Amino acid sequence: MAFRLIRLYTGDDGESHFEEGTLALPKLEGTAHRSRSWDAADVSFVESPAGSSSEWHSDPARQYVITLSGTLEFETRLGETCTLAPGTVLLAEESKDGGGHKWRFTDDQPWRRAYVILE
Repeated sequence: MAFRLIRLYTGDDGESHFEEGTLALPKLEGTAHRSRSWDAADVSFVESPAGSSSEWHSDPARQYVITLSGTLEFETRLGETCTLAPGTVLLAEESKDGGGHKWRFTDDQPWRRAYVILE
């Protein structure tokens, strides 16, 4: 069992890149599968209205961004793209000096998400 995971990171070239993978759920607890645990420094929930978009930016901290509603296209300065849909987990590991990313909606729903800042 696994969740879809997209990693957003700064490469050796100093630019932002995407890497698609999975977040493993190896522990069986009754009928549920569970991942390992991570320490978190902060958790918040955010909603951006439908039709929103962002300009170029890098994330302020290493964090999980868990999309609850809305579908978006993320893009790096190199033109790499990925789609975030409900249930997608994004691991943001960009450096503040990296190339950054922007996003735009591809549907008419608000983007509701949870941010989990990692220690």
